[in-house]
Amino acid sequence: MADQTNHNQAGEVAPSTVDKQAPTVAEENAPSTDSPEATDLPTANAPDPNAAKPTATPPKREKPAAAAEEKPAAKAAKKEKAPSVEDKPFVEFIEQDYLPALQKAIAQKGVQDLQVSFAKQKVPITGFESAEECWQIIGSWKEIGLRQFNLYFPEEDIQGKKGFSCNEGKKPSTLESFLIDERKITLDLLVFGLVQRLDGQKWLGIN
Repeated sequence: MADQTNHNQAGEVAPSTVDKQAPTVAEENAPSTDSPEATDLPTANAPDPNAAKPTATPPKREKPAAAAEEKPAAKAAKKEKAPSVEDKPFVEFIEQDYLPALQKAIAQKGVQDLQVSFAKQKVPITGFESAEECWQIIGSWKEIGLRQFNLYFPEEDIQGKKGFSCNEGKKPSTLESFLIDERKITLDLLVFGLVQRLDGQKWLGIN
Protein backbone atom coordinates (compact mmCIF):
# COMPACT_ATOMS: atom_id res chain seq x y z
CA MET A 1 0.00 0.00 0.00
CA ALA A 2 1.51 3.22 -1.04
CA ASP A 3 2.11 5.96 1.48
CA GLN A 4 -0.53 8.68 0.92
CA THR A 5 1.53 11.30 2.66
CA ASN A 6 3.17 13.63 0.17
CA HIS A 7 6.67 14.78 0.76
CA ASN A 8 8.03 17.94 -0.82
CA GLN A 9 11.50 18.29 -1.97
CA ALA A 10 12.70 19.64 1.37
CA GLY A 11 11.47 16.58 3.12
CA GLU A 12 8.58 18.36 4.84
CA VAL A 13 5.19 16.78 5.00
CA ALA A 14 2.66 18.73 2.90
CA PRO A 15 -0.87 19.02 4.23
CA SER A 16 -3.44 16.93 2.58
CA THR A 17 -6.32 18.23 0.57
CA VAL A 18 -8.69 17.47 3.44
CA ASP A 19 -6.59 19.49 5.85
CA LYS A 20 -6.51 22.43 3.50
CA GLN A 21 -10.28 22.46 3.02
CA ALA A 22 -11.25 21.86 6.63
CA PRO A 23 -10.79 25.43 7.96
CA THR A 24 -12.46 26.93 4.92
CA VAL A 25 -15.53 24.76 5.26
CA ALA A 26 -15.71 25.51 8.96
CA GLU A 27 -15.47 29.21 8.42
CA GLU A 28 -18.18 29.20 5.78
CA ASN A 29 -20.58 27.28 7.98
CA ALA A 30 -19.82 29.29 11.12
CA PRO A 31 -22.48 31.85 12.12
CA SER A 32 -21.70 35.42 11.10
CA THR A 33 -20.87 37.86 13.89
CA ASP A 34 -22.19 40.80 11.83
CA SER A 35 -25.89 39.83 11.92
CA PRO A 36 -27.78 39.99 15.25
CA GLU A 37 -29.11 36.81 16.74
CA ALA A 38 -32.55 36.54 18.18
CA THR A 39 -32.47 35.56 21.85
CA ASP A 40 -34.97 35.31 24.69
CA LEU A 41 -32.97 37.69 26.92
CA PRO A 42 -34.44 41.20 27.37
CA THR A 43 -32.21 44.01 26.34
CA ALA A 44 -31.83 47.47 27.93
CA ASN A 45 -32.83 49.32 24.76
CA ALA A 46 -35.92 47.26 23.90
CA PRO A 47 -39.24 48.90 24.92
CA ASP A 48 -41.35 47.16 27.50
CA PRO A 49 -44.51 45.98 25.72
CA ASN A 50 -46.45 46.08 29.03
CA ALA A 51 -45.51 49.72 29.76
CA ALA A 52 -48.29 52.32 29.30
CA LYS A 53 -47.88 54.60 26.37
CA PRO A 54 -47.41 58.28 27.42
CA THR A 55 -50.27 60.59 26.57
CA ALA A 56 -49.21 63.32 24.17
CA THR A 57 -49.96 66.81 25.58
CA PRO A 58 -50.90 69.49 23.06
CA PRO A 59 -48.40 72.35 22.89
CA LYS A 60 -49.42 75.60 24.60
CA ARG A 61 -50.41 78.39 22.31
CA GLU A 62 -48.30 81.45 22.89
CA LYS A 63 -49.71 84.90 22.28
CA PRO A 64 -48.08 86.74 19.42
CA ALA A 65 -45.36 89.07 20.62
CA ALA A 66 -46.82 91.96 18.65
CA ALA A 67 -50.22 91.66 20.38
CA ALA A 68 -48.58 91.47 23.80
CA GLU A 69 -46.59 94.64 23.15
CA GLU A 70 -49.57 96.61 21.83
CA LYS A 71 -51.43 96.67 25.16
CA PRO A 72 -48.68 98.33 27.25
CA ALA A 73 -48.01 100.74 24.39
CA ALA A 74 -51.69 101.67 24.22
CA LYS A 75 -51.81 102.26 27.99
CA ALA A 76 -48.71 104.45 27.83
CA ALA A 77 -50.28 106.47 25.02
CA LYS A 78 -53.40 107.09 27.11
CA LYS A 79 -51.39 108.22 30.13
CA GLU A 80 -49.30 110.69 28.17
CA LYS A 81 -51.15 113.92 27.61
CA ALA A 82 -50.18 116.62 25.20
CA PRO A 83 -48.50 119.54 26.98
CA SER A 84 -50.76 122.56 27.49
CA VAL A 85 -49.92 126.09 26.39
CA GLU A 86 -49.53 127.06 30.04
CA ASP A 87 -46.54 124.69 30.26
CA LYS A 88 -44.58 126.74 27.76
CA PRO A 89 -41.72 128.99 28.95
CA PHE A 90 -43.09 132.24 30.40
CA VAL A 91 -41.99 134.66 27.67
CA GLU A 92 -42.99 132.26 24.89
CA PHE A 93 -46.46 131.80 26.39
CA ILE A 94 -47.07 135.55 26.74
CA GLU A 95 -45.89 136.45 23.25
CA GLN A 96 -47.36 133.52 21.31
CA ASP A 97 -50.60 132.84 23.17
CA TYR A 98 -51.64 135.45 25.72
CA LEU A 99 -51.17 138.71 23.80
CA PRO A 100 -53.06 137.57 20.66
CA ALA A 101 -55.91 136.18 22.79
CA LEU A 102 -56.08 139.36 24.87
CA GLN A 103 -56.18 141.65 21.84
CA LYS A 104 -58.96 139.58 20.30
CA ALA A 105 -61.03 139.60 23.50
CA ILE A 106 -60.70 143.38 23.98
CA ALA A 107 -61.52 144.01 20.31
CA GLN A 108 -64.72 142.03 20.76
CA LYS A 109 -65.67 144.54 23.47
CA GLY A 110 -65.56 147.40 20.97
CA VAL A 111 -61.98 148.68 21.38
CA GLN A 112 -60.35 148.82 17.96
CA ASP A 113 -57.24 150.93 18.57
CA LEU A 114 -55.61 148.91 21.35
CA GLN A 115 -51.82 149.02 21.40
CA VAL A 116 -50.27 146.27 23.50
CA SER A 117 -46.60 145.51 24.25
CA PHE A 118 -44.57 143.20 26.46
CA ALA A 119 -41.41 144.49 28.15
CA LYS A 120 -39.21 144.11 31.19
CA GLN A 121 -38.96 147.49 32.93
CA LYS A 122 -39.40 149.40 36.20
CA VAL A 123 -42.79 149.57 37.83
CA PRO A 124 -44.21 153.03 36.94
CA ILE A 125 -45.80 153.62 40.32
CA THR A 126 -44.76 156.08 43.00
CA GLY A 127 -42.88 154.30 45.75
CA PHE A 128 -41.51 151.50 43.52
CA GLU A 129 -38.55 153.44 42.12
CA SER A 130 -36.02 151.22 43.90
CA ALA A 131 -37.75 147.96 42.96
CA GLU A 132 -36.21 145.66 40.37
CA GLU A 133 -37.46 145.54 36.82
CA CYS A 134 -40.15 143.00 36.05
CA TRP A 135 -42.04 141.75 33.02
CA GLN A 136 -45.12 143.79 32.19
CA ILE A 137 -47.88 143.83 29.65
CA ILE A 138 -48.63 147.44 28.72
CA GLY A 139 -51.88 148.19 26.94
CA SER A 140 -53.15 151.59 25.84
CA TRP A 141 -55.72 153.17 23.58
CA LYS A 142 -57.15 156.67 23.14
CA GLU A 143 -60.87 157.01 23.72
CA ILE A 144 -62.03 160.06 25.68
CA GLY A 145 -58.45 160.66 26.76
CA LEU A 146 -55.45 158.32 27.05
CA ARG A 147 -56.15 155.05 28.86
CA GLN A 148 -53.35 152.73 29.88
CA PHE A 149 -53.08 149.57 31.98
CA ASN A 150 -50.14 147.49 33.18
CA LEU A 151 -50.17 143.81 34.14
CA TYR A 152 -47.12 142.83 36.21
CA PHE A 153 -45.38 139.45 36.55
CA PRO A 154 -42.62 139.96 39.17
CA GLU A 155 -41.91 136.20 39.40
CA GLU A 156 -41.87 135.59 35.62
CA ASP A 157 -44.47 132.88 36.17
CA ILE A 158 -48.17 133.01 35.36
CA GLN A 159 -48.83 130.87 38.45
CA GLY A 160 -46.89 133.28 40.68
CA LYS A 161 -47.79 136.71 42.06
CA LYS A 162 -49.32 139.21 39.66
CA GLY A 163 -50.19 142.91 39.88
CA PHE A 164 -52.35 145.42 38.02
CA SER A 165 -52.44 149.21 37.64
CA CYS A 166 -54.30 151.60 35.34
CA ASN A 167 -54.40 155.33 34.66
CA GLU A 168 -55.93 157.93 32.37
CA GLY A 169 -53.12 160.19 31.23
CA LYS A 170 -51.45 160.32 34.66
CA LYS A 171 -48.87 158.22 36.50
CA PRO A 172 -50.58 155.34 38.31
CA SER A 173 -50.57 155.51 42.09
CA THR A 174 -51.91 152.12 43.14
CA LEU A 175 -50.65 148.60 42.58
CA GLU A 176 -53.40 146.01 42.88
CA SER A 177 -53.15 142.26 43.31
CA PHE A 178 -54.44 140.32 40.33
CA LEU A 179 -56.12 136.87 40.36
CA ILE A 180 -54.77 135.99 43.79
CA ASP A 181 -57.62 133.64 44.73
CA GLU A 182 -57.20 131.25 41.80
CA ARG A 183 -55.31 128.01 42.43
CA LYS A 184 -54.32 127.43 38.82
CA ILE A 185 -54.04 130.07 36.14
CA THR A 186 -54.98 129.13 32.59
CA LEU A 187 -54.88 131.10 29.36
CA ASP A 188 -58.65 131.61 29.34
CA LEU A 189 -58.70 132.69 32.99
CA LEU A 190 -55.86 135.15 32.48
CA VAL A 191 -57.69 136.73 29.53
CA PHE A 192 -61.07 136.78 31.28
CA GLY A 193 -59.60 138.29 34.47
CA LEU A 194 -58.04 141.26 32.70
CA VAL A 195 -61.07 141.90 30.48
CA GLN A 196 -63.31 141.80 33.54
CA ARG A 197 -61.05 144.23 35.40
CA LEU A 198 -61.04 146.70 32.48
CA ASP A 199 -64.79 146.34 32.14
CA GLY A 200 -65.12 147.14 35.84
CA GLN A 201 -63.10 150.29 35.15
CA LYS A 202 -65.78 151.15 32.54
CA TRP A 203 -63.22 151.25 29.78
CA LEU A 204 -64.82 148.72 27.46
CA GLY A 205 -67.86 148.74 25.24
CA ILE A 206 -70.21 151.67 25.58
CA ASN A 207 -68.92 152.62 29.04
